[in-house]
Amino acid sequence: MKIDLSIVPIAASRVMARMSHILAASVFVMAFTGLGSVPARAENPEIASRRAAERTDFTNEEIREGFFKIAFGAELQTDKPAGRVRKFDEPVRIFVEAGAAPQRRSELANVVSDIRSRVNHLDIDLTTDRRAANFTVRLVPERKLKSTIRALYGSDRARQIQKELKPECLSGIGKDESFRIRRAEVILPVDAGDFTFLDCAYEELLQALGVINDDASVPWTMFNDDVQMGFFDVYDQYLLNILYDPRITPGMTRDEVDAALPDVLASARQWVREINPPRRAESENSQVDRN
Repeated sequence: MKIDLSIVPIAASRVMARMSHILAASVFVMAFTGLGSVPARAENPEIASRRAAERTDFTNEEIREGFFKIAFGAELQTDKPAGRVRKFDEPVRIFVEAGAAPQRRSELANVVSDIRSRVNHLDIDLTTDRRAANFTVRLVPERKLKSTIRALYGSDRARQIQKELKPECLSGIGKDESFRIRRAEVILPVDAGDFTFLDCAYEELLQALGVINDDASVPWTMFNDDVQMGFFDVYDQYLLNILYDPRITPGMTRDEVDAALPDVLASARQWVREINPPRRAESENSQVDRN
């Protein structure tokens, strides 16, 4: 089977106006940063305030609607819309090019650990073996962001990226003809502020797993240009746990997902409830209308 692994931009972030743009093609580019589940230092105050104000109760329809808006389509479109589920169906192994940024590498490792602990059925980890990796994260100084993009994507596409995305950080995925993600590439600025780095990392690392679109009509997700989190929020845990449920497979259509969703969502609710403290996940006695 032919596999096209050319890297094309699909998401980016800006320092002042947090933007993530998705480009639908056989390969995608996205942006991300991370925060660990057990951080080595006190939590960033901006993240702590957002976590305290986080909404955690959602109806079935709110989750369903968000999943279809975020997991299908793309914010920037360069070829015909896929209209299919895109996800890894193999272990995700991330190689980090950290250069002289050991602290950021450690923070990224915490992000990966946090995601692994919150997404059921997802086998994700770091590797020191580049050849074993199917996901690469490049941590670069902000001044080298443009040259790194140019080296990865070529001069013509780099100009397009700068014109349309004006990125602070960038990521991309490559899929095969069965819509299985086979490769992901991410560029993160090591000298961004802590909140920006963490917010960017979480969003784009997760987007590189297959929740590709950004949508301003979903106010509870980090995959919204107007929303900044800096941590793995409960709503997006639902989206990722739906995506990585074994009953949701690469290439599935909206109708196929919709038919499986009632049982998949029930499993996602149980998992998210079990792994989050009571203040962050809906309780057994929640009065929220889930229908």
